[in-house]
Amino acid sequence: MSKVARELGFNRVTCYVWAQKAGIFTSAASDAKRQQFLQLRRDGFSRRVAAEQLGVENHQAFDWDKGIRVFSKGRIHPDGRVVPYRPAEILSNVKNSRTAWVQGERVALDKIEKVINPRFVSLLDRERIKDLQMAGRSIRQIAVALGRAPSTISRELRRNTVGRSGYLSHTAHRASAKRRERPRTARLAREGPLRDYVAGKLTKRWSPGQISHRLRRDFPHDREMRVSVETIYQAVYVHARGELTKELTAGLRRGRRRRKSHKSATARTSRFTDTMTPLSERPAEVNDRTIPGHWEGDLIIGAGSGSAVATLVERTTRYVLLGHLPIERTADAVRDSIVTAFSVLPAQLRRTLTWDQGVEMSEHRSFVRATDMAVYFCEAGSPWQRGTNENTNGLLRQYLPRKSDLRTFTLADLESIAAELNERPRKTLGWETPAERFTALLDTA
Repeated sequence: MSKVARELGFNRVTCYVWAQKAGIFTSAASDAKRQQFLQLRRDGFSRRVAAEQLGVENHQAFDWDKGIRVFSKGRIHPDGRVVPYRPAEILSNVKNSRTAWVQGERVALDKIEKVINPRFVSLLDRERIKDLQMAGRSIRQIAVALGRAPSTISRELRRNTVGRSGYLSHTAHRASAKRRERPRTARLAREGPLRDYVAGKLTKRWSPGQISHRLRRDFPHDREMRVSVETIYQAVYVHARGELTKELTAGLRRGRRRRKSHKSATARTSRFTDTMTPLSERPAEVNDRTIPGHWEGDLIIGAGSGSAVATLVERTTRYVLLGHLPIERTADAVRDSIVTAFSVLPAQLRRTLTWDQGVEMSEHRSFVRATDMAVYFCEAGSPWQRGTNENTNGLLRQYLPRKSDLRTFTLADLESIAAELNERPRKTLGWETPAERFTALLDTA
């Protein structure tokens, strides 16, 4: 019965009901086949061989072999134990009933019933074709009745007559839906300059967004050098396998092998209790990001809170400077580190610095005297008030992992990391790099 249902494209239970009503299939016949199966098992045949000889499904043979009887709400074991179906299994059966067999494969009914466009032959059209064909109409007469080209009707009858029973409208519609699936090789699975470009930039730790948009700038007239952000993620998370997965995911910012839903950042708990200038007193021009020279800063902490690196980012250009802390992260060490980092800049690019309320900036007064830069402090537990720096710290974690000893990074290492980050294109800069924007400011300073 299962084979008949599969051939006709109907649910197996529905076919059982129809067969019982027609007197074709009865419980007596089922019991007889069960006895034949048990006899074969007693004769030494395996369960699989016995099932094949009698033409029964494997799950049915398993139940017969174990003495399990099935009823509408569950299964009865030989010891009298009743195991009812779980709600999840019932829902699964309902879900499976929304499929049909087409040429030996299951096709979801949602896909079959989906109306794509009026120009395609619909199920109603196919039913009319079947009715008109049964009435003896010619292909041209059917085409006139449906308002379509004769070639459309001819092709429909030729391609979608899949059984010996002639053209069947529902079977034809399912066959057509099955042919909609046109698997093709993923764009980045094919070797070529586009794949080489993407792989090269991933090794430089560019994000998929940076790669996708930079392609338009680097190859403005080459339409083949285009790829969407999602296609790059699909190439890494879906199509990549084995060593290729390790190679590509190593270039992603978080280094994950699978996608993970975004979560809100945890609020910082450190507080600065000394006298300070609050963020509310910061000049309004800082918020506009039109005048360069306004910076945001923080510390990136290493393993066991035993090491740190000072991070500084300019709000207008997103240019990054890193302060070296080779021994300790006391207030004096942090002050000297960021004073040294800012010393290479002209006065026009040293206006203000925004920090959180961490005690590492308790020497902010001496910092102001050394650099002539005003220092403003965010509200407690509000890292979003220096969001540019928080975002930059997330980028830097690709180079400075949380569980590493940051004292092992030399000043030359930090300068190299900052240079590589400053050479990445940014969406907020129109896919220019921070280095390009910052160099232009230095030329005009």
